[in-house]
Amino acid sequence: MTHAWTKTGLPAVAAALAALPAAAQEVADTATAATAPLAPYTYEPAVNQGDVAWMTTATVLVLLMTVPGLALFYGGLVRTKNMLSMLTQVFAICAVVAIIWVTYGYSLAFTDGGAWNSVVGGLDKMFLAGVDTTTVVATFTNGVYLPEYTFVAFQMTFAMITPALIVGAFAERFRFSSLLVFVILWVTFIYFPMAHMVWWWGGPDFLAEQQTALLIAEAAGDVAGAEAAAANLAANGLLWNWGALDFAGGTVVHINAGVAGLVGCLVLGRRVGYGRENFAPHSLTMTMIGAALLWVGWMGFNAGSNLEANAIASLAIVNTFVAAASAGVAWMFAEWMLKGHPSLLGLLSGVVTGLVAVTPAAGFAGPMGAIALGLVAGVACFLFVAYAKNAFRLDDSLDVFGIHGVGGVIGALGTGILVNPALGGAGIPDYLTEPGSLLVADYSFATAFMAQVWAVGFTIVFVGIGSFILFKAVDLVMGLRVPEETEREGLDVAEHGERAYNM
Repeated sequence: MTHAWTKTGLPAVAAALAALPAAAQEVADTATAATAPLAPYTYEPAVNQGDVAWMTTATVLVLLMTVPGLALFYGGLVRTKNMLSMLTQVFAICAVVAIIWVTYGYSLAFTDGGAWNSVVGGLDKMFLAGVDTTTVVATFTNGVYLPEYTFVAFQMTFAMITPALIVGAFAERFRFSSLLVFVILWVTFIYFPMAHMVWWWGGPDFLAEQQTALLIAEAAGDVAGAEAAAANLAANGLLWNWGALDFAGGTVVHINAGVAGLVGCLVLGRRVGYGRENFAPHSLTMTMIGAALLWVGWMGFNAGSNLEANAIASLAIVNTFVAAASAGVAWMFAEWMLKGHPSLLGLLSGVVTGLVAVTPAAGFAGPMGAIALGLVAGVACFLFVAYAKNAFRLDDSLDVFGIHGVGGVIGALGTGILVNPALGGAGIPDYLTEPGSLLVADYSFATAFMAQVWAVGFTIVFVGIGSFILFKAVDLVMGLRVPEETEREGLDVAEHGERAYNM
């Protein structure tokens, strides 16, 4: 297909697709009864300069989340002797993935994969072939498009931050050379397929065009034409067709990174001295600065995923504010009650938890729903980090699974509930009932929630098994873990020949 497809957090038509062609025939019967004949759907793509300006800003904000935000957040949490190594890992991952993205990553995530289209894209846009200043991608509004380069840059930042999140789970013990090889393999075989499965669809105009073609074909008795149009309507990513709602990356980014981090820390094993030595953060001041940058940058992460500068983007910003605030407060008071003190680290962890949890729901939930989501996630993630992790003696160094994995699951499942308009949610868009119009479909708890359950379950299994295989493969060929003497000395000097601090 020549139509430019794009990412969406609005997989609105899964239920309708499941009913094709029967549903289409029903509508076609109604259409033939009308006095006016059906006409082909037509549209004229238009680029809004305000949308372009907003998306450029959002792209910079997401980059800010990673470098310097995530780098400083993680760097402050490790011991002094590993501070520089953490900064190096995050920066190096961003640089490597940026190159991979424009080489083949964008193509694998956002092109038609032919026979494999439900799982992964193809290589039609390898080296950004066919992408120039005249090509566009769809937004969520009929006739409104973005320059493709704008979309390429925005999505690049998502691909950069996701593997960077993983390294916190096994901080202070991973061989740098092995990490780079693992990241290259992981984004290729895990991240790009996940992005494709969740965010690949035809866009509102393409769906309207194909739905109209289906109705016309059904009305004319054109079986072949109807089958072709129905196939085009269903030619989306696997989880998108399931009806999975993921506005900005609950599955693609956070559950993905959290599960990979969990697998990684299990494969590598605990740090030398775990349970006996002091592993306290060396600079909570640095961590606070990083957390503040994450909160600011997350506005681009969530609101930018709307792809347009409109009311839904504003809703996503409000939800990002209040979910982070409520989760931070919830974590702080839970820790205060159960541990006897409100810590800065707990407050910061709670804020990040709220940002994670609201990511899939940012443009779907109402503000009160976002607050409720933050409260639940803040308490649940605190309990996991404070008690469950220790009970299992899990050396998730910087609580990647406890925050991104657990928080991502809560957010993804909660999205299926909070999208309900009766709870203040925005509702699930319906692109098929009236082609060319954007309606809100009737909400069904069972349908919406079970779609989220299936999406979460699939993500955990796919990422867990895939990441385990990649970790083991790299370990077999290169070895994953640094020698014990290197770990005791610290990775800064042993791996990079530098110190973070020379005083």
